[in-house]
Order: sequence, then structure tokens, then C-alpha cells
Amino acid sequence: MRVSVFCSSSPAIEDKYIDLASQLGSEIALRKWDLVSGGGRISCMGAVARAARERGGFTIGVIPESLVKIEFADHDNHELHVVKDMRERKGLIEELSDAFVVLPGGAGTLEEFFEIWVGRFLKFHDKPIVLLDPFDIYKPLEELIDHLEMANFVKPGQRELLFWAKSVDEALNHIQAHDQNKEQK
Repeated sequence: MRVSVFCSSSPAIEDKYIDLASQLGSEIALRKWDLVSGGGRISCMGAVARAARERGGFTIGVIPESLVKIEFADHDNHELHVVKDMRERKGLIEELSDAFVVLPGGAGTLEEFFEIWVGRFLKFHDKPIVLLDPFDIYKPLEELIDHLEMANFVKPGQRELLFWAKSVDEALNHIQAHDQNKEQK
């Protein structure tokens, strides 16, 4: 199992978000799963990969050439793919991953989330998408999605492709259950 984590690379966030990323990375490794990330070594992106490696996990980073210096590429990844641009980054992350966890983040995290969600709805993939949000950062987003569904802009069944989790265990247990259901079919 390879789990992609979409998260912040901003150095100006509260420690609780870094701690959440670290906890997630540790738990991914303890389950003997691989981590796929954006390849940066700062903020949540760096924390999730470091924590996974500290627990013996295998980490794969995917970073565009232009961000290698800006995001300070994490050369400690077991695999570090340096790609041309963000489109190539997202495509390779999707290809490498079996599941996606979205941590609190900004515009880049949201852009990755929306693209992977739309891709699942359009049946480009059948991989679980979990929003891990114990701090209710995405509560307004969840309410917006509900509102858009009521106004018929979010199609029936589209919202159900998302799983909202309050804890790391809840998030990873959902991924595990999705994988087991897939194997049984």
C-alpha cells in the first residue's frame, strides 16, 4: 500500500499541524505502508516523511525542478523524483499512490485535493480520499460541498467519495477497509 499525503509546505504554521503530519507518517510506516509526498523537507511535508523514515517506512518524494530549492528537496527520501512541473508532479503522485490523505493546507493542498477528487468521480481512479481534519480547518469546505450538493452543483454520489476523519487511526482504517473491500470483489 502506498499512501499519498497532501499537506502544507508553509513554515509559518502552528506546531499542532506539524505534529499531526508526524503522527500520520509514523502510523503509515507502522502499518508497513509506503509514503508518497511532494518531496519537500520543510513544514508538514518534511515532518510526515521524516516520521515515516524514523519508524522504518519507505518514502517517495515527487518535486518539480523549480521547487527543489524553494521547498528544499528532501534528499533523504528513498526515492526522489524530480519532474518538470506541477502537472507532472500530480500525475506521478496519482500513479504511484493507492490512497490519498489530505491534511490541513493551503491553495496547493486544495488544488491537489480537488484534482484527485474529480478524477475519482470521473472514474480515472478508484482510490480512497480521506480528509484528516481533527482541528476543523476544513469544516467550511465540508459545508460548502454540502451547499453545492443541495444546489445541484456537486453531483449525486460525488460527496460520498470523500471520507472525513478526525484521527489518524480513523483515516488509515478507512483506507485499509477500502483496500480489503476491493480485494474481496
